[in-house]
Amino acid sequence: MSPASPEIDRIAPTRRPAGPAVGYHTWRDLTFLHWKFPPELIAPLIPAGLTLDTFEGEAWVGLVPFFMANVRPSWFWAVPGLSHFCETNVRTYVHFRGQDPGVWFLSLDASNSIAVLAARLGWHLPYFRSEMSLTVDGSWRRYRSIRRWPGPRGVGCQVSARFGPLLGSDEPHRAKPPGEAIPGSFEHFLVERYLLFAQGRDGSLHRGQVHHRPYPVSTVTELEYDDSLLPSHGLTVSRPPDHIAASTGVDVEIFPLRRISD
Repeated sequence: MSPASPEIDRIAPTRRPAGPAVGYHTWRDLTFLHWKFPPELIAPLIPAGLTLDTFEGEAWVGLVPFFMANVRPSWFWAVPGLSHFCETNVRTYVHFRGQDPGVWFLSLDASNSIAVLAARLGWHLPYFRSEMSLTVDGSWRRYRSIRRWPGPRGVGCQVSARFGPLLGSDEPHRAKPPGEAIPGSFEHFLVERYLLFAQGRDGSLHRGQVHHRPYPVSTVTELEYDDSLLPSHGLTVSRPPDHIAASTGVDVEIFPLRRISD
């Protein structure tokens, strides 16, 4: 068994790309639930041209509920009622021709109809409109999601996570500040992803990039969840997540989507 492919440059995507950002977000109160799967089970869920990015020979699928705040294009300001909403994504990890380690989204559920339509049309992403909520109660984050359109209607999740200490806060000689995932570590493989891929209606592949400071990653000390989003992709799991982490969030710059193959 080997860790993540060492020949893939995982630091270059963390650097801010040249040129102006086209938008800004704040991602808050994230919980990362991950399950491992045999690669042959996940490979049919990604398009030709992309390759699964594995860790220790396993493919990983994440369920990530969080809150989107201050969402706006670079030429406008945030609008109350439009720029703040809940989101939950189901994702796996891929690379393009041995480089560009990024995210492939199986689905993204959001509580904002305009954001859903804009992302489906402008970013070729599989967004769905859902009724969603996030409650912050001390160290607890409680998420709820029920899909409305398009189908399958009624799938969703309920997640309650108790945020714990920052990652590595008990390591006095740690190479990075507490909370920051160390390059090469499993947490860095899962969380520090700055590239996304999408597929156009004509089958073309597109790559987008974001930039932000490293996530302040926290442990999760208690978890309750009920999920039907993974099963909606044919991924039925009867065990708790194989890895859990959380973050209070980051401010994010969004860069243009670019076509990378026909």
